[in-house]
Amino acid sequence: MSLRLSTVILPVDRWHEGGRAKWQRAEELGFHAAYTYDHLSWRTFRDGPWFGALPTLAAAATATDRLRLGTLVTSPNFRHPVTLAKELISLDDVSGGRITLGIGAGGNGFDATALGQEQWTPRERADRFAEFVPLLDRLLTEDAVSQEGDFYTAEEARNLPGCLQRPRLPFAVAATGPRGLKLAARHGQAWVTTGDPKLYETGTPEQSVEALRGQIEKLGKACEEIDRDAPELDKILLHGFTPDRNRPLESVDAFVDFAGRHRELGFTEIVIHWPIPDSDFAAGQAVFEQIATEGGKQLG
Repeated sequence: MSLRLSTVILPVDRWHEGGRAKWQRAEELGFHAAYTYDHLSWRTFRDGPWFGALPTLAAAATATDRLRLGTLVTSPNFRHPVTLAKELISLDDVSGGRITLGIGAGGNGFDATALGQEQWTPRERADRFAEFVPLLDRLLTEDAVSQEGDFYTAEEARNLPGCLQRPRLPFAVAATGPRGLKLAARHGQAWVTTGDPKLYETGTPEQSVEALRGQIEKLGKACEEIDRDAPELDKILLHGFTPDRNRPLESVDAFVDFAGRHRELGFTEIVIHWPIPDSDFAAGQAVFEQIATEGGKQLG
């Protein structure tokens, strides 16, 4: 089974001072896709430059020709399905049908309270996500939608002409819990995970592999419940949050070994962070590019 290699480019550079060049270089290196985080700010980058995901992707769409583009991930923390659908339809059109929406329930980061709301509990996040995803699905596939929910309402929301990709642009649903996995099984064209966060600090690579194996098994059961064939879903691993941290980016051999172990689990795509010096995603640029070209060929 082949394994696609993609990258995630954090929106920390002014477009005309290195931002555009990164996205164009990602296409030159042959990455399958380039994603960006959809946050208002994020962890250690909070006090530095951070630009909006959707405008960045629109700019990237005009600066590239073949590269798939997307978010990893968008969440309900500061998005509403009605306005998000309109922006996604526009973005899919600008890109010529190259957009994938990575979408998750959100977390406790800065986005969770930036609009003045109280931080949601895990159950509240799951409840909102369970309403958000199906409504967004309808908004992207139907010409006009009216729906009154507990959290989100659409009143004659019109979305002509719809997505360029039919019936809509693909969803890559980030989930590890039972409710999220059910949403991935029902609405996703792909499933996204970062691994088991409980293992990040003290776990081992071997424990991480077993945890991921368990997640994939649970996803398979969620698919069985609705008579969906689990292999239909692409399975995406966002690298950088497993106990290996950035060790797989130290050499081509190290990455091929890491990627091979995860391909055996059933993953179809691995996403690696574009290096950012003096950050959690610091890595050698030369080795990173060598992984993109030589490692990608070995895995393909």
